[in-house]
Amino acid sequence: MPEKKTTTKTRSKAQAKSRVKSPTRPKPKKEVKLPVKAEVKTAAPEARPKKKAVLPYIYAVGRRKTSAARVRLYAKDSRSEIIINDKDYKKYFPYFEHQQIVEQPLKKVNMFGQNYISVRLTGGGIKSQAEAVRHGIARALLNFNEDWKKTLRGEGYLTRDSRKKERKKPGLKRARRAPQWAKR
Repeated sequence: MPEKKTTTKTRSKAQAKSRVKSPTRPKPKKEVKLPVKAEVKTAAPEARPKKKAVLPYIYAVGRRKTSAARVRLYAKDSRSEIIINDKDYKKYFPYFEHQQIVEQPLKKVNMFGQNYISVRLTGGGIKSQAEAVRHGIARALLNFNEDWKKTLRGEGYLTRDSRKKERKKPGLKRARRAPQWAKR
């Protein structure tokens, strides 16, 4: 078989540069003019919306574990309900036990069903939230009437239960749980 000769073309640098395309300049964009409506509205003085009459309230904070309850006790409001996070407390706490916890300080001082109470709750579980609301309501009642201090203190409603979950320690599985001991 005869061998084919392969030829390689060599280009000079000048020839290689001439083949490289120069970057194209961006084309100028055409400005599009939209028709402008020439309507001028006469600005009438805007009437500010009237604010609702804000009733005076007594503020208190109740806490338990990681739950925090910001309680507002409206003494002069004709409504008699407990609202927690914009829900009725019986819907927020569907279990009877938790409802009883919320009602305890009010029943102890014979004020159940006489005041409007608004609560903002954050954090924790259901049980600790109920106890935080109880703590907050008891503090608000104390601000409302100092004479109830002995009654509320005797039941333990004013005492902040400071027990919280203990932190995990290094080298242990939980706060105090050590790994299982192995002889060998």
